[in-house]
Amino acid sequence: MSETTRRYLDNFWELLDDILNAALFVLVGLEVVAVHLDWRFAAVGLLAIPVVLMARLISVAVPGATFHVIGLVPFRRNVLAALTWGGLRGGISIALALSLPPSPERDLLVTAAYFVVAFSVLVQGLTFGRFIKRLFPVRAEAPTD
Repeated sequence: MSETTRRYLDNFWELLDDILNAALFVLVGLEVVAVHLDWRFAAVGLLAIPVVLMARLISVAVPGATFHVIGLVPFRRNVLAALTWGGLRGGISIALALSLPPSPERDLLVTAAYFVVAFSVLVQGLTFGRFIKRLFPVRAEAPTD
C-alpha cells in the first residue's frame, strides 16, 4: 500500500469515527429526557463516580504491577494516577444503558451512566492537562557552555 493510500485510508476512518461519535452524542442528547432527577437516582449517580474511578484504578494497577514485577515494563508511581484519571468514559456506556429494555433498573442505570460520563467529560477531561503537568513537571535542563 502506498503512503498516499495509507494516509487517505487513515483519514477516512478518522472521519467515520468522528461522524459516528457525533451521531451518538446527538442521540444521547435527545435521550437526556430519560434521566430521572429523583434524589435517589442522583445519589446513586454520585456514588457511581468514585466506584468507577476505583474500578479503573484496580484495572490499571493489577496489570501494571504484574508487568513491573516480571520485569516487562518499569511502572512509575505517577503513571498509575495518570492512567486512572485519564480513563475517560464516554458515550458508549450511555448507549449501552439506553439499549436496555424498559424497566426501573434501566432508568437507574441510565441516570448513573449520565452522571459518570458528565463527570468524566467535564471534570476529568477539563483538568487532565493540568493534572499531567502537575504529575510530570518539565525540568529545565542546565545550560551547556
